[in-house]
Amino acid sequence: MAEGLKSGAGHERRLSAEEPALWQQVVEQLGTALAVIDPAGRIVAVNPAAERLLQRAAGSVYGRDLHDLCHRDPGGGLVPRERCPLLWALAERRAARGDDDRCLRGDGRLVPISWSATPLADDVSGVCQGMVVLIVETAADRRAGRERAERAERSERVEQAERAAHTSALESLAERLTLVAEITDVLGQTLEVDEALARLSRVLVPRLADWAAVDLRVGSRQVHRVAVTGPEGRAAGQEDWRGHLPPVGEATYSPLVQVLNEGTPVLQERVDLYAPPDSPLAAVHDAFLGATGAASAITVPLGSRRQVTGALTLVRTDSARPFDTGDLDVVGDIGRRVGVVIDNALRFGRQRAVAEAMQRNLLPPLPAHGRFQLAARYQPAPPGSQVGGDWYDAFALRDGTLVLVIGDVVGHDLTAAAGMAQLHGILRSLAWDHAEPTGAVVDRLDDAMHAITIVRMATLVLARVEGPDTGPWTLHWTSAGHPPPLLLTPDGSAQYLEAGQGLILGTDPCAGDPRPSAAHALPPRSTLLLYTDGLIEVPGSDLTRGLSRLRRHALALAHEPLDILCDQLAARTPLGSTDDVALLALRLPVP
Repeated sequence: MAEGLKSGAGHERRLSAEEPALWQQVVEQLGTALAVIDPAGRIVAVNPAAERLLQRAAGSVYGRDLHDLCHRDPGGGLVPRERCPLLWALAERRAARGDDDRCLRGDGRLVPISWSATPLADDVSGVCQGMVVLIVETAADRRAGRERAERAERSERVEQAERAAHTSALESLAERLTLVAEITDVLGQTLEVDEALARLSRVLVPRLADWAAVDLRVGSRQVHRVAVTGPEGRAAGQEDWRGHLPPVGEATYSPLVQVLNEGTPVLQERVDLYAPPDSPLAAVHDAFLGATGAASAITVPLGSRRQVTGALTLVRTDSARPFDTGDLDVVGDIGRRVGVVIDNALRFGRQRAVAEAMQRNLLPPLPAHGRFQLAARYQPAPPGSQVGGDWYDAFALRDGTLVLVIGDVVGHDLTAAAGMAQLHGILRSLAWDHAEPTGAVVDRLDDAMHAITIVRMATLVLARVEGPDTGPWTLHWTSAGHPPPLLLTPDGSAQYLEAGQGLILGTDPCAGDPRPSAAHALPPRSTLLLYTDGLIEVPGSDLTRGLSRLRRHALALAHEPLDILCDQLAARTPLGSTDDVALLALRLPVP
């Protein structure tokens, strides 16, 4: 094995000082910065390590004074040349070193350095031709570098945290704005206060809060808690919090009382339930907060500060996620929107009540007409819909003939109800004054309608029941675009009387083209139904299906007393109907 090593050693390439590129290779690969200066201190050569230390290319430093680059005070200023130890050593042609100098790098930074200089003399004459200077970055700079890197890392972490916080804030803002937009949309879908508040609570809990309570003013001082909504699985007894609350007293420290009296939103970042309540209303509200385990709460007015309709209280039970001022702004905005909806709903309710009362008062009592049985029903439109212009009428002419009317003025407001009253009175006068076919009476009504009423369009059926008291009887009628009468006979059949159809009132029929009249025998014990389209029609549905449903229900009730038949049919108004209903029924006697 030793022989093998000797043999291999014989082939090794040995370095030789006589090789011309040896010292150049050593200098270029040297990891320490090296600079050669002439007798005047100007740089004549640098190695790559010196370029890296100085952050300057070799070509840019040749001819520059090394003193100007490597001898700076802590502030970056030049050290006077007479105090430069390197220049003193160069002048005295001796070796020297320095441990507390600073180098001005090409990027403008000051780098602490130490240096060691050796004179460079001519081999023949011994004349000093300059100096070789080794330059080393000191440990202080490396520590400073590490500190700078640590500061940069900390700064980056802070920036990342700030960016994350900013992003989270933007996401939170977007979520809040989305919530407000969704609540606005939900509230706009109904004009019923209870339904609006129920929908509001379903959106707020649990997306924004764990509990929600809504209190409405009743008069100037009374308060009614109309809604309490909590998480799924809550105790059923907690619904008992709804109901009348103690009256609003003078100004107290209670958030609920402050909101109701002053209209200023209140944020309780920490709910303090240890202070005794200073009013009965405050005691009830504190009990609610305590029972829900409130950690933070917001109470805002419903409406504006000038007109407080009530208060909305939201509760969070997690102390790690309390409400903040951003939540207060959002909930305050929601409270203002809810207040507007409540005001509109109350205003609509008052208008609706007036119109409904007017309609009911204008609908006449049914006459007692021999052995004929009469029954009628009026059913207002479902909550959330406006009132309409549906009406019925029954009266006897001077010759004893019974007249039946069912009608519907186009429109759903007070104007439609008022128009119905006008049309009703005019038709009675025309039918009483002229003994002529029903089609002629309706034509004269159509001619007069635009001149003496506010009605634009309307549908109706005008019918007369003719015959002696003992029968037989015949129905004469005309329909102005109205659903056809339904005749139920004792043999169990049901027939829609579709003859006698003419145009809707208000469509200006061609002159000289009279409305048709129709006639049909009425069997003893049969039942005749006149009705408005609210009983058969649902927006977007098939009218044929509605007529079939009415026929089926009426046949099932045909043998019931007339009042029960009318009650049951009115109660079976199609699901989704948004119209009011008028129903007039006649039952023929047994001869």
